[in-house]
Amino acid sequence: MIDLHYSATPNGQKIAIMLEEIGAPYRVIAYDIFRGDQLTSVFGRINPNHKLPAIVDRAPAEGGEPVTVFESGAILQYLAEKNGRFLPPSGAARAATLSWLTWQVAGLGPMGGQASHFLRYAPPGQDYAVERYTRELDRLLTVLERRLEKSTYVAGEDYTIADMAIWPGRASAFVMGIELDKWPAMKAWFDRIAERPAVKRAMERADLAAPAKYVGRHQKLDDEEWSNMFGPANHAAVTRD
Repeated sequence: MIDLHYSATPNGQKIAIMLEEIGAPYRVIAYDIFRGDQLTSVFGRINPNHKLPAIVDRAPAEGGEPVTVFESGAILQYLAEKNGRFLPPSGAARAATLSWLTWQVAGLGPMGGQASHFLRYAPPGQDYAVERYTRELDRLLTVLERRLEKSTYVAGEDYTIADMAIWPGRASAFVMGIELDKWPAMKAWFDRIAERPAVKRAMERADLAAPAKYVGRHQKLDDEEWSNMFGPANHAAVTRD
């Protein structure tokens, strides 16, 4: 059994998709990140960085004590290696998969997150930041489009954890007004993955669904929600019980 410490963001959804793909038994432990559930000292013992998702594998391959993994890219790689699926064991195919996985966690994900923050949460008057991050997000999506013009999946001809890492962010792109029709190769790739039974299960499970406040085009947070998401309690890693 795997405990999935989860919030219905693209980072959480990519892990749910992987768990469905490998058929691993798991239980969802849901967190309301606006309420600050992730800031407790209990969760801090699972992820000292107080970010979601994280997993606790209670039946690790080598036996022994449960294994805790945090950071979405690390979780995907851990599950792929444990199950021998969706990550080639060696050679160029493995290198390509890990390259594109790292591209997502180091580039597309953070830049998309910054664009989302300034478009959806920040107060008015952030024109420079909006332009900076939306332009960089557009550049990265162009990189992805050009890749998918030449490749069935992101890392090659096989579906891998690199696709799982990227797909949920494209599924939620509508919240920033991004239409996939602008990117025909990406749209074909997106639709191909959306038809996978495991992806459908992950996106349709009631306990994995995103609350309305997670997907609003423009969000207005109260002081407590802002502090829990972006404020000093978060940045200073102050925990509460």
